[in-house]
Amino acid sequence: MPERSPVILVVDDEGSSRRLLAALLQADAYEVLAAASAREALERLQERRPDLVLTDGMMPGMSGFELAARLKADARYATLPVIIVTALDDRETRLRALEAGVDDFLGKPIDRAELRVRVRNILRLKEYSDRIQRNNEILEETVRQRTAQLHDSYLQTIQTLIRAAEKKDEETGAHVQRIAYYCKDLAQRLGMATDFADLIFVASPMHDVGKIGIPDRVLLKPGPLDAAEWAIMRTHTILGANIIGEQNVSPELQMGREIALGHHERWDGSGYPLGRQGEEIPLCARMMVMADIYDALRSRRPYKEPFDHESSVEIILKGDGRVKPEHFDPALLAAFPRAAPAFAEYYATLTDPVAPEPD
Repeated sequence: MPERSPVILVVDDEGSSRRLLAALLQADAYEVLAAASAREALERLQERRPDLVLTDGMMPGMSGFELAARLKADARYATLPVIIVTALDDRETRLRALEAGVDDFLGKPIDRAELRVRVRNILRLKEYSDRIQRNNEILEETVRQRTAQLHDSYLQTIQTLIRAAEKKDEETGAHVQRIAYYCKDLAQRLGMATDFADLIFVASPMHDVGKIGIPDRVLLKPGPLDAAEWAIMRTHTILGANIIGEQNVSPELQMGREIALGHHERWDGSGYPLGRQGEEIPLCARMMVMADIYDALRSRRPYKEPFDHESSVEIILKGDGRVKPEHFDPALLAAFPRAAPAFAEYYATLTDPVAPEPD
C-alpha cells in the first residue's frame, strides 16, 4: 500500500493567493484543504485533521497570528505545525509570530523553491515527532502492562500469605473478609483518598500472617494462655512484619507490614510489640485496631462467648475493663458510631458456611 500523501490546510482570504498555494502544493503531491478565513479553518479542522497549516498572516477578522495562537493553546492541536505566510519581514512581525507559536515563516510573493523546502522540512520534523510520540505511547502501554502483571503477582503473593495464615489459625476466612470491609469503610468515613481505601482493603487481611510462626500448642490452645504463652503469642506481630519483609516496592505489602506490626498497638501506648502511642502508630494500623477488636468481640473464642452488635459497640465506645476507649484513635472513635451499622451488616453477611453435622 502506498504511503498517504500529507494533508495541508491553506488559509487565505484572497482567492488568487489561495489557489496559487493549492496548485503549487498539489504539484508536489500534497493533498490540499482550503479555507477563506480563520473561522472557516477552525471548522475544517473539525472535519479532518491536516498535517500542516499554511496561513496568511494578515486576514480580516481573525488574523493568521491569532489562528496560530488559538491552535497552539488547544491541546488537540498544540503539536500541529503552522507556517505563517506574510509580506512583512520586520522584527516586530517575527516576534509576534514566535509569541503565537508558529513553526516557520514564508515570505510574499511566494517563491516556489522556498515553499517546497520549508514545507518539506516542517513535515519531516512532524514525521519525526509523530514517530517519537508513537514510540512513547507503545512504551507507556508496555510499562502499564508490566506494572499490571507485577501488581497481579503481588496480589497472588498476598493471597498465598493469607491462605497460609488461615490454615493455622482458628479465625476464619470470613473474618479476613470482614476485616477488609471494616477498614475500607473507616477509610472512606475519614475522607481518605480512594487509593488509600483500596490499598487497606487489600493489605488489612495480612494482619495475622505472623501466626504462621506461632507453635500450635499456643495458637490452638483451647483454654486461656499463661504468661509465657502470651509472650509467645505476642511475637506474631514481629513475625508477621518479618515474613512480609521490610524492602518492598509493593504499596500493598508495605502497608501490610505496617498493619501486621502495629495492629496490637494502642493509642495510649499500652499496646505491643513496641509500645507506640498516638500518631507514632501508622493510620492503617490504628484502623486495624478498631476493626479487629470489633470482630473479636462479635466472634466466639475458646475463652469467651460472642457479644451481639450493640454490646460490642458499647464496649468500644465506653470500655469494659479490658477494652478501653483510650485504646483507639479519637478520630476513629468519633467516626465509629456512623460506621457501626455497616460493620453489623458486614458481620451478618460475610459468614462462613456452617459445616454439616456428621451422620
